[in-house]
Amino acid sequence: MNNIIVENRIDFNLPKHLKCARPTELRKINRDEVRLMVSNKNTDKLHHVCFKDIGGYLNQGDVLVVNTSGTLPAALDILLPNKKAGRMHLSTQLNNNKWVVEIRLINGNKTQRFNHIKVGEKFNLPDGGSVKIIRPFYQNNFSKKHLHLWEVGFNLKQPVKNYLIKYGKPIRYDQINSDYPLSFYQTIFSNEMGSAEMPSAGRAFTAEVVTGLIVKGVQFAPVLLHTGVSSLERDEKPYPEFFQVPATTASLLNLAKNENRRIIAVGTTAVRAVESAINENGKVISQQGWTDLYITPERGMGIVDGLLTGFHEPEASHLLMLGALADQRHLQKCYDEAIRRAYHWHEFGDLHLIL
Repeated sequence: MNNIIVENRIDFNLPKHLKCARPTELRKINRDEVRLMVSNKNTDKLHHVCFKDIGGYLNQGDVLVVNTSGTLPAALDILLPNKKAGRMHLSTQLNNNKWVVEIRLINGNKTQRFNHIKVGEKFNLPDGGSVKIIRPFYQNNFSKKHLHLWEVGFNLKQPVKNYLIKYGKPIRYDQINSDYPLSFYQTIFSNEMGSAEMPSAGRAFTAEVVTGLIVKGVQFAPVLLHTGVSSLERDEKPYPEFFQVPATTASLLNLAKNENRRIIAVGTTAVRAVESAINENGKVISQQGWTDLYITPERGMGIVDGLLTGFHEPEASHLLMLGALADQRHLQKCYDEAIRRAYHWHEFGDLHLIL
């Protein structure tokens, strides 16, 4: 068995051929035809089905918390100070012209972290635009090898989001070798552009699946969390992200909890948003702003009972969030089985429903 428990986290060897599936659009299948593992965290029972059959595992009155953030083409090509080709990944908008970004070096068909940046440095952009480094925003462990995010100011002839639509590309990492259309990175719930990377757990939902769930009596509770860059590695804590929980969603979730109905988050971003809006009395309140919430097994979950999520890398901080919901023994069994049955990882891959 390849998986072992290390420091409250499962660790495993992920076969290269499972790291990323091509988008369903290129595999000639519908989005709702990806595979779904359903696991019961109390009994350890596992089911292996097609995602479009998810309704068989949800009950009337269950509430699905969904992230309505849309994905931006958030990568811009730049020339680095060492005169090598680079890429700027826009992570989060601070105001009209100020954003949080990550700087990366282009290495063949991939990118890698580039942290040799100084405050005041300026990068030229197409159409006479430019961007200037203002200050550090986040420096994990204050190490050159760890993630650095910078606050920058843009000087453009148009709003930054409009500029990205014309000149930007969707962010992609090592597991993706081709540029795909922006439409591949949107979910059916997307209605406000702002995420650097797709809230991918919602990607498999289609109009047919959503309609079927509504007919069954499953409810949907929208939240917003604009997802930043997701290149975190082991021991790197998540950084602040913008979120919003509407009053109607707060009321729906509090009522469901009072009636002992299940609250199931669609994606780790939905978890972070709703868990950030819990007050000292354990109630969800209408709230918006920045959250630096870091969900670990020690912190636990306040209101979320279940989670639909993709499969995560061994180094990912998301595994600690999963550990706040299900114990490590259960997660180890799930990941062992996912590898044995050749489930696919990452944003275009298969999904895992923990109940």
